Amino acid sequence: MPRMKVPKRYVIVLLTFICTNVCYIERVGFSIAYTVAADAINVNQANKGLILSMFYYGYVLSQIPGGWAAQRLGGRRVLLLSFLLWSLICGLIPLDPNRVVILVLSRLFVGVAQGFIFPAIHTVLAQWVPPQERSRSVSLTTSGMYLGAACGMLFFPSLVKHMGPQSVCLVEAVLGVAWSVIWLKFSSEPPRTDLPKVAMPKVASREKIKAQSTGVVAPRTVKIPWRRIIFSLPVWAIVVNNFTFHYALYVIMNWLPTYFELALKLSLQDMGSSKMLPYFNMFIFSNIGGVVADHLITKRILSVTKTRKLLNTIGFVVSAVALMALPSFGTPSGTVICSSVSLGFLALGRAGFAVNHMDVAPKFAGIVMGVSNTAGTLAGIVGVGLTGNILEAAKASNMDLTNSETWKTVFFVPAYLCIFSSVIFLIFSTGGKIFE
Repeated sequence: MPRMKVPKRYVIVLLTFICTNVCYIERVGFSIAYTVAADAINVNQANKGLILSMFYYGYVLSQIPGGWAAQRLGGRRVLLLSFLLWSLICGLIPLDPNRVVILVLSRLFVGVAQGFIFPAIHTVLAQWVPPQERSRSVSLTTSGMYLGAACGMLFFPSLVKHMGPQSVCLVEAVLGVAWSVIWLKFSSEPPRTDLPKVAMPKVASREKIKAQSTGVVAPRTVKIPWRRIIFSLPVWAIVVNNFTFHYALYVIMNWLPTYFELALKLSLQDMGSSKMLPYFNMFIFSNIGGVVADHLITKRILSVTKTRKLLNTIGFVVSAVALMALPSFGTPSGTVICSSVSLGFLALGRAGFAVNHMDVAPKFAGIVMGVSNTAGTLAGIVGVGLTGNILEAAKASNMDLTNSETWKTVFFVPAYLCIFSSVIFLIFSTGGKIFE
């Protein structure tokens, strides 16, 4: 019988999905392992926030350089090198809260290494994926983040309990090296003749003129239109929403375990599989958003612009409502439900702003992603660090951190940002190509 040949672009999308999965296993894993190690020696909340946010300081430094490197050197090569670097750091550096300088530097450099990954992924996907497959391809790739976070939340608390915090770092290093070997073997730079040539269906008349390209990135010698990118309002609409998405995600990812332990008197080890539900919900809703978006566009139900705006608005507004409701429940089940709804609809919103990088600048998707993700990383620095200071200020004011009402500010800030960002995207975003 003849062997069924899987299109190469499907292999690439699958590998990038696994890539983001492993990246977020690392991020969630370190948060869990460090929290346990720090609590064992009574590290205060502000210092915990500092260590947890150092990753994002490194991450923000390499976003735009990551887009440039992927454009010049090729996304495949950049992905491989960055993965090997952070994996080696995780495997070699001891997780000891008393060795603050070493921890700060190691998290900084892990952040720098991982900062190259998402701009490189967008460069690779822009090379391989035709326009009418972009929403579900990007959604599947990014949903790996959430599945990785879910897996980390499910397995790492037990691993820490039985093997200690350092075991998490070693597992992460092994996973990183394993992915690097698989990527080296099965990925490739796309020859020009092998790029998918699939015609984009007609959408709205205004967007026919700005028809999507076949996904080919600009040649590596082409001048990057930095000024136009920086001063583009549609790009800023993406940037603002990327900031808000990651502010909400990183605050929940890094501080929800502390909220469970302090306000709800429940450790992650005692929560069973329910602790992974918020991230598993993100995995499901991210892919639903991608499939729905591609269906709306290819069936000519809505234009690209209206599709992006619709899904982005629904995702961010529902997420805001769930965030504001979260501290009102004060129960583990209510918290799990609210955080699951909030993160799930945030992921649905990625079918709006996140795919929009390739709509507006298919030939410079890695560059625009680098600019956008710089804002998303700043959100990690601001959100994770600010939350620690908010809690320390509440404690200094003799407010009880074991009372869920004390945590309202922590969850209301990202909720308000979600509403603001959805309005910005409604006003300024577009689904048409604006950079040649």
